[in-house]
Amino acid sequence: MENGPAVFAGSVFALFGAGLLVWTAARLRHREPVADGMSSAASAMVASFAGAAALFLAVWCFTRI
Repeated sequence: MENGPAVFAGSVFALFGAGLLVWTAARLRHREPVADGMSSAASAMVASFAGAAALFLAVWCFTRI
C-alpha cells in the first residue's frame, strides 16, 4: 500500500534524469548550446549533474520499496 508513492516518484525521477542526459548528449553531439546565455561547458556540466542527481534519487526511491 505504501509502495505506490515510492514507485511513482522513482519512475518520474528516472524518466526525467534519463531524458535530461539524453537531451544534453544530443545537444553536445550537434555542437548546439545546452542553455542560452551560458558557456557550453558550464551548461553541460550543470545539466549532466542534474540528470545524474535525478537518476540517483530514482535509485534511492526504488530501494525504499
